[in-house]
Amino acid sequence: MSIVIKFFVAPDAEAAAAVAEGGPDGVFESLTFGNFDVEEALIEWEGIFTGRSFEEVLDDDVPETVVDPDDGDGPLVLAVSGTLRDALCTAVEHRLAEVSRLWVAERAADGEVFDPEIAVWILSGLADLARAVREGDENLYCWVA
Repeated sequence: MSIVIKFFVAPDAEAAAAVAEGGPDGVFESLTFGNFDVEEALIEWEGIFTGRSFEEVLDDDVPETVVDPDDGDGPLVLAVSGTLRDALCTAVEHRLAEVSRLWVAERAADGEVFDPEIAVWILSGLADLARAVREGDENLYCWVA
């Protein structure tokens, strides 16, 4: 199974929801990745950055589903939490590398192999996108298909 993940910036949840069917390309600035469980990753990343457990983050309803038009069978849009966005914005290179290493270790504990270089590349790209969001009046979202 192939999963397409596009993180993007949008002014609000309504605008983000409007791209649910076709994706953010050509509408919003985006960053594309693939083939990992992004909902789980968003929870794990926030937990690693904040020192909270997976369950504590999950109890905060992270990530928030903006729209799921086919109830799990089609593209959906998630909102990246303000906590994770802020952590990404302020993370320096060595912190992104540390979080990436810890995330890869969590995935390995669950039997999933994830390339450490790709993990750093994902979080670094996402941090750059989050910094652009913070400078404007937009939010960070994730489209998954």
